[in-house]
Amino acid sequence: MRANHIMANLRVADVDAAKGFYTGYLGLSTEEFNMGWVARCTSPDTGANVQLVTRDATAPEDSVISVLTSDIDSAYAEARELGLEIVRPLTTEAWGVRRFLVRAPDGNVVNIVRDRH
Repeated sequence: MRANHIMANLRVADVDAAKGFYTGYLGLSTEEFNMGWVARCTSPDTGANVQLVTRDATAPEDSVISVLTSDIDSAYAEARELGLEIVRPLTTEAWGVRRFLVRAPDGNVVNIVRDRH
């Protein structure tokens, strides 16, 4: 598995109410997307970003980080070969994202996502 990018998934009660702090004070002023339950805010200068999440709309548990990888199929196969707990199987979501969720040995849930770049 090769991680191309890792970002925090911050649990918030309301995405729109929370994003003012992150876009204003932290300067993550580019909203890459906002689906109501999840939004990604990014700095146009540095690329630093964070995802604000109320509750994952399709997964049984929320993840603490999202990991982007270019080879999602190999990452999924490797997770299964290692005997890791698959929280949500490899799925192409209605919004076009291909992903799966896996539980790290420490108990944290990690969202593994195909990198579109």
